[in-house]
Amino acid sequence: MKLLSVVVPVYFEEECINQFITEATLALDKLDINWEIIFIDDGSTDATISIIKKYTDLNKKIKLIQFSYNHGKQLAVTAGIKHASGDFILTMDPDLQDPPEEIGNFLKEINKGFDIVLGIRKEKRDKFLNNLFSKLFWTFLEKTTDIKIPKGISSMRIFNRKVADKFLEYKEQNRFIEGILMHIGMKRGTLFIDQRERFAGKSKFSFRRKVKLAFNVIFDYSELPLKIAVKLGFYLFLLGILFMLIIITLKFTLIDFQIGWPSLICSIILGSGLQLFFIGIAALYIGRIYKETKGRPLYSIIETTNF
Repeated sequence: MKLLSVVVPVYFEEECINQFITEATLALDKLDINWEIIFIDDGSTDATISIIKKYTDLNKKIKLIQFSYNHGKQLAVTAGIKHASGDFILTMDPDLQDPPEEIGNFLKEINKGFDIVLGIRKEKRDKFLNNLFSKLFWTFLEKTTDIKIPKGISSMRIFNRKVADKFLEYKEQNRFIEGILMHIGMKRGTLFIDQRERFAGKSKFSFRRKVKLAFNVIFDYSELPLKIAVKLGFYLFLLGILFMLIIITLKFTLIDFQIGWPSLICSIILGSGLQLFFIGIAALYIGRIYKETKGRPLYSIIETTNF
């Protein structure tokens, strides 16, 4: 019988985790498949770990990976996939917005011959600002990169061992799970799911974290900032030549005037600011290259349970 690995990153989820494990194990026990749930704790300091460990003592199918500090959701999911033994790997969040009872539908869909099945939310049940930011993020990503990601994509998706093995070949430090999966390609399907309200607590994926992820994706999957810098620099160069020709023409043909120092100071400040801006963009790319060349481990694990 085949094995299904359910990969669940957790971070300060003490209010949700009991209910999630109850619903997830109930849904999985109804399926004609072996299963395991792999929790990856991303540096929680609340009761999340102690609650999960109560379940790991009772059920060896429930497993836990503990990071030594917060690495971020992208690396937590990566660690879960790395440790998963399943023929199929399903990733989802513990907040119960994506219902565990959908697991069976994902299995049915991938058994139709797909390598990966992406969950698509019929309606995103979230705060207005979060919905607005998500729409802006995915739209901008689509316009500025070659990544084609379905709108309304959920963090709940399932893929086979072939996709998982290919995913683990991607070693970059700054990771974007959806981007990597789209780059892998293979035969993809989609499944529409009804999203619930969050069961309890607040999302730990704050606006600051979302902005950081957005910048990571832009700089990792797009050359747009560099192209903008080159084009703007070229246009400013042409504008500077035009102004120079105008001044020379006015000086020798029409008006005898003295060019003042305010315009000179403004030009110096503007030019210096633009230079620093463009150098900063290049420095960000160079910094990412430097980070990749060091080849450090993607994450630090202090303890594993039931592996």
